[in-house]
Amino acid sequence: MQHFLAEVINGLQLGLVYALIAIGYTMVYGIVKLINFAHGDVFMVGSFVGYYGFRMGLPWWVAILFAMAVCAVLGVVIEKLAYKPLRYAPKIAALISALGVSLFLEYFTALKFVFGPDYQVVHSPLHLVQWNIGGVTVTNIQVMILVVVAVLLVALQYLIHRTKVGMAMRSVSFDHDTARLMGVNVDGIISVTFAIGTGLAGAGGVLYAIAYPEIWTFMGIMPGLKAFTAAVLGGIGLVPGAVIGSLIMGQVETLSSAFVSSTLRDAIAFAVLILVLLVRPSGILGKNRPEKV
Repeated sequence: MQHFLAEVINGLQLGLVYALIAIGYTMVYGIVKLINFAHGDVFMVGSFVGYYGFRMGLPWWVAILFAMAVCAVLGVVIEKLAYKPLRYAPKIAALISALGVSLFLEYFTALKFVFGPDYQVVHSPLHLVQWNIGGVTVTNIQVMILVVVAVLLVALQYLIHRTKVGMAMRSVSFDHDTARLMGVNVDGIISVTFAIGTGLAGAGGVLYAIAYPEIWTFMGIMPGLKAFTAAVLGGIGLVPGAVIGSLIMGQVETLSSAFVSSTLRDAIAFAVLILVLLVRPSGILGKNRPEKV
């Protein structure tokens, strides 16, 4: 039982990191109906920014803020250069552009004068502290991840539901043309959405680097795919759905690795997605909407 609870805590830690990535996917999809497949690579950039921040002696929370700022700027640049010119083009064009940006980030950052092709070991700025609670070991890193993600989620919910920017985001997600008629700067709101989503991915990258201290330039592929899977699982376009789906993915992956097979954990995680979508195609929190003819 104690081993099971320990793995549940590990799954919670992983799921919270996935949640910060999945929110970016779901926010961008909710606004422009685009799957930003470069999002996992922005997460990778956030990990490296945190890595270099730690090497410069920055406190962990400053490194997180710095990574969020860098990734937010990167997200806006990607949106302006790669997605905005294709906003009203066929969706397949934007999808191909997203894949191209993803490959560019992976291979460009692997150059020796950028991040380099080798694995880097992250020296955490936090000294590991462990507490034994009822026979289950909890670390200060797990507590820190929980607190940071909770603060970011509360701040995001406040922004979406209690500010004019959030109101504008919700109106743009409903209909671009109607939002323009109401005086909303649609292009500006889309850029803000990309900045928020990629900023959260940057924070997730730093937390991931602290919890799993080995990074390289292709590390964003699987977390990005799993976070996208989590967003679809919870209901793509819904922030609470992205969080719920991510927590489920974290638990499935961790428990599968611990009690079934570490080599099958990815297959089991994606199999759960398939099973859920067969029963509920719109995801856990999503609603089936009839197509207008």
